[in-house]
Formats: sequence, structure tokens, C-alpha cells
Amino acid sequence: MIRDIERILIARGAISDRVRALAEEITRDINEKEDEAELVLVAVMTGSIIFVADLMRNLPMKIRIQLMTASSYVGKTTTSSHDPVVGKLPDVTGKHVLLVDDILDSGKTLTRIQGELETLHPKSVDTCVLLRKKLPSAMAVPCTYVGFDIEDEFVVGYGLDYDDYYRNFPDICVINP
Repeated sequence: MIRDIERILIARGAISDRVRALAEEITRDINEKEDEAELVLVAVMTGSIIFVADLMRNLPMKIRIQLMTASSYVGKTTTSSHDPVVGKLPDVTGKHVLLVDDILDSGKTLTRIQGELETLHPKSVDTCVLLRKKLPSAMAVPCTYVGFDIEDEFVVGYGLDYDDYYRNFPDICVINP
């Protein structure tokens, strides 16, 4: 598997620093909304699992975590399918919600899930992605918190995968599948 790695795009130290900075921004913003605010992290699985774990360890507030599934890549492909398949939505009525995903490329998954969550009447819905591709479709999607803007390359590691492999790599890497 190592031979498939073309290069490290974002090293683990830079990821760690940025996750801490995102947590500080989120904490400040949530505290401005409400004293003793409770936050529900809605994590889009499976790609965001490592990012969510690191992010929540840096949030000094009451947190509930809800997991949901969404998929737009199926099998051995580096191209997103047309419509994401979204799993069961969590109950977020009357809560401050932070929707967390690994990568924003087409924007279809984030837009669809956010829209569906808003029908459940939460107090607020903010979005957080680790990576946003510098594509017109991704840049057009409003996103409250962005870890890194990257070029349009297929990346793996830190939870991101290719055919369910490479999630365990600690750096974000460009691959040659």
C-alpha cells in the first residue's frame, strides 16, 4: 500500500494544529450563542471518524455525538456518484448542531444532509469539514469551518479512503490508485 502513495499533502503535525484551531473557533462561536450551550456533533461516517475524534477531544463543552452514514463513492473509484445515499437522521430538535464531514468536493452530501437536518428544527446548524477542494462546486457551498483548502486531487489518510483502505494513515496523502 505504501507504494501507492505519491506524496504527503498535509503532515500529521499540521493536521493536529489545525484541528486545535478549529476547536477554538467552534468553542468561541458556540459560547457566543448561549451560555452552557450543548453541542450535538453529527459525524458523517466513515471518513470523518478520526477527524471527529480529535476535534471533540479539543472541545471543552457538553457534547453529544450522533453518527450517520452518507456515501457518494462506491468501490474502486476516485469519482463521486451523482446523488449521495444518506442514512437515518439523528434527533437534533432544539439543539445546536455541528455537522462534521471529512471532505467537501461536489457539495452534494453536505448540502443534502444539512437541508434534512434543518427540517428537524435544531437551534442552529453549522458545518465543519477537514478538507475543501478548490472546485467551483465546493467553494459555492457555505461551510462554517474549513480545515484546509486543497487542490482537486484524490487524497487518503486521516480517515479518508480509497476502496475502504488507507484510512489509518496519519497524514493526508495523494495516491496513485
